[in-house]
Parts: sequence; C-alpha cells; structure tokens
Amino acid sequence: MRTPIIAGNWKMYKTPAEAVAFVNAIKDRLADLKAAERVVCPPYVALPGVQAALAGTDIYVGAQDVHWEKEGAYTSQISAPMLVGLVKYVIIGHSETREYLGVTDEMVNKKVKAALAHGLHPIIAVGESLAINEAGQTKEFVDRQIRAAFAGIPADALSNIVIAYEPIWAIGTGKSATGEQANAIIGSIRATLAELYGQAHAEAMRIQYGGSVKPANMAEFMSQPHIDGALVGGASLQEDSFVELVRIAIEAKGLG
Repeated sequence: MRTPIIAGNWKMYKTPAEAVAFVNAIKDRLADLKAAERVVCPPYVALPGVQAALAGTDIYVGAQDVHWEKEGAYTSQISAPMLVGLVKYVIIGHSETREYLGVTDEMVNKKVKAALAHGLHPIIAVGESLAINEAGQTKEFVDRQIRAAFAGIPADALSNIVIAYEPIWAIGTGKSATGEQANAIIGSIRATLAELYGQAHAEAMRIQYGGSVKPANMAEFMSQPHIDGALVGGASLQEDSFVELVRIAIEAKGLG
C-alpha cells in the first residue's frame, strides 16, 4: 500500500504570523492521523516560522517552487540550497508557474534535478488545459509532460518524487474531474512510468490528484486505486477542512 500524501498549497495566502498560527492550530489535531503523510506549503517568507513551529512533529513543510541554479543573478528567485533545512518537499511545474512565470517542460526537468541534488523531494505537477481536455488529447499531453520532467532522472531517485495530476481547468474554478476520470489519467501516468522505469517502480510511485479538492469530494478521489493523495489549494487554508481531508483520505484507503 502506497502511503497517502495530502499537501496543502497555500499559494499567495497567509502572512508569516498567520501561517505560524495556522500550523500551531492544526498540529495537535493531525497528531493521530499518521497513516497519511501531511505537508503544508506556505509562501517563502513563512517557511522559517512554519518549520520552527512544526519541529518535533511528523508534519512536513514544502516550498512552492525552486530555481535550478544554486545561486546567481536571478532576482526574486529561490535556490535549492536556500531551502535545505527548511523544507522536505518542493512543488515543481504547478500550472500557475507555467502560466504566469513562463516555466517550461525543460525548466521543470532542470528544477527537479536541482531539487534532488540537494536532498529535496519534488512534487511534480502536470495537467492539461480545458481546450486540450475537450479535444480528447489529455493522455498524450500529460504523457509528454511526464517524459520531459523525468528525462535523465535515475530510477533510484523515484522514491523521493511525488507526482500531482492537476487539470488546469479544475484549479480554483470549483470544477473538478470525477474520481473515475482522474483515476484514468493517473493510471495512464503510471503506464508511462512503467515504460520508462518498469512496472515495479511505477506501482511504487505516489500520484496525487489536485483541482478543487474539498471534503465533499475527497472520498470520491481517494477511493480510486491509482490516486494516492491530493495537492489541495483553497481547502487547505481552513483548519477544519484540511484536517478533514486527511481524515477522509485515511478512511477511504482503509487505513484508519
């Protein structure tokens, strides 16, 4: 059984003080929900405070992006060495970075390699636009994203990587894929990984779903065999809903 992983992507929400208050409020409530891995990904400026507040717990911290160079004249960017000691995970290739910051498939691959080189665990986000979805080209599009992201990544690094399938049309829109639809695409991702690395590695890989995930639909996704967790946006910003998402994930997988 792959351990479910629920990661909250806070995007550009919560000041450093608000972020610390939030994790202080949820850490005791999550203490007994150890059957799922729990991750919070606050803005960069909140990382030190959140990391300190969660020290001694088994709740992990993630960053929302990373640059592929370790240092240099890259105004506004954060490198992997700057994140070491603050986070375990880093989200790479989220559709909002692809759309607003011009992140390409090639950049995603470079970011993944940089993160791995410094002991960070990438959460690689992939997903299609509404136009691609309606054209029936989702599997082909996501397949290309996966192959590009994993180019040159050795099999022994796979245990440190999580994939998040996030259809762009479902992010922040209130729309979401059905559990069956998401499971089919994630199953296709797993088939691509099997081509690249073999069936055993593909079966071991954890793949999340993301896109308007909330407590009301969490069980539908987590009951699917290929879906191993969720990368959650808005619903991760409220204490009750984030805790409930973790609880539902554990129950749906029969772990609690």
